[in-house]
Amino acid sequence: MKVLVVGGGGREHAILWKLSQSPKVTELYCAPGNGGISELALCVPIKALDIDGVVSFSRSNGIDLVVVSPDDPLAVGMVDALEGAGIRAFGPRKAAAEIEASKVFAKGLMKKYGIPTAEYEVFDDSRKALEYLEGLGYPVVVKADGLALGKGVVVAESFDEAKDAVIRIMEEKVFGESGSRVVIEEYLSGREVTVLAFTDGKTIVPMVSSQDHKRAFDNDRGPNTGGMGTFSPSPFYTPETAGYCMERIFKPTVEAMNREGRTFVGVLYFGLMLTKTGPKVLEYNARFGDPETQVVLPLLKGDLLEIFEACIDGRLEEIKVEWQEGAAACVIMASGGYPGKYETGYEISGLSELGGDQDIVVFHAGTQKVSGKYYTSGGRVLGVTAMGKSLKEAVQKAYDGVGKISFKNAHYRKDIGLIGNGRV
Repeated sequence: MKVLVVGGGGREHAILWKLSQSPKVTELYCAPGNGGISELALCVPIKALDIDGVVSFSRSNGIDLVVVSPDDPLAVGMVDALEGAGIRAFGPRKAAAEIEASKVFAKGLMKKYGIPTAEYEVFDDSRKALEYLEGLGYPVVVKADGLALGKGVVVAESFDEAKDAVIRIMEEKVFGESGSRVVIEEYLSGREVTVLAFTDGKTIVPMVSSQDHKRAFDNDRGPNTGGMGTFSPSPFYTPETAGYCMERIFKPTVEAMNREGRTFVGVLYFGLMLTKTGPKVLEYNARFGDPETQVVLPLLKGDLLEIFEACIDGRLEEIKVEWQEGAAACVIMASGGYPGKYETGYEISGLSELGGDQDIVVFHAGTQKVSGKYYTSGGRVLGVTAMGKSLKEAVQKAYDGVGKISFKNAHYRKDIGLIGNGRV
């Protein structure tokens, strides 16, 4: 089979890495891809949001399956367009992808169907939002309604911070039309855990749990990022918790989407807070998470392509999805200054020193390959992932790998996977 993956980050590299292990895959393509991905797939210069370009390329090159990975093309209907052209595609259609594309829709869905989540109010008028904020206790959470590159959520510790967030989102439109409406919700405390799940719209199969480190600096300080590291599984996601989530959150979400006429096929991401009163949904995503994918897929046994096809064909219940024992950890190496201003174009050295270790794989996020050498080209540059019999072993191996890689102004957290003292 010829398979095209849409996207160009670490998540897509991990998906392609796993797909490359399938005996059914004959050729891999990626649009637009990156330096590291070019080692596994033919990278084609088509932007992830170029629906016509992806459809045209798929037709011209006899692509058998297109995996639409990022949120933006899902939200604007790339899967719908591919299916309309007679091309098999993995990912939710536009109507189903709204579960991520609109936080207002997602919160309304949870409220309507009794899925546990934080209390909230929705505003399309900034003045009314500011008036509402005056009567609240803090902290509170302010969210832009639409997609905002993972940066549209503000945890406000005070009225002034919340006010600033509302003004920036709704009046200054820092996220464009994504900020036309805001959700203001109660702040939930507890352990934050992510569970990705395969679903064909009938059956839902959760993957191993994971935990992400969002803040830029050690001890969870600094600005929020797209993720500075992650590990799997979460020691706090117990079998009892998993059972509760399946019955109260996962199955009800799939059933709710069916009742709304928005059957979801693909990967459904559940961002959960394990509160004192039970797990609650922080957010949904309509695709694999990044960097969670970089620790979850290395633990997957079997053929990822088979699972994708079973989801598309509505026969996921026939597939046995199994996971390896042990743990995985991923440390993100970023450009200095990320998520703010940063410079790129620096040569990356040391990658060849990791080639002999089967327990370590480096997923490229922001790199380009020129004349056989790799250079930085983004904020998050590399995800150094390692597997081990325990979380401690996986973390140690990941940092051993990081220690062999270097590029100018490289930045990474030193506390990925550390548990205790209220951290992680």
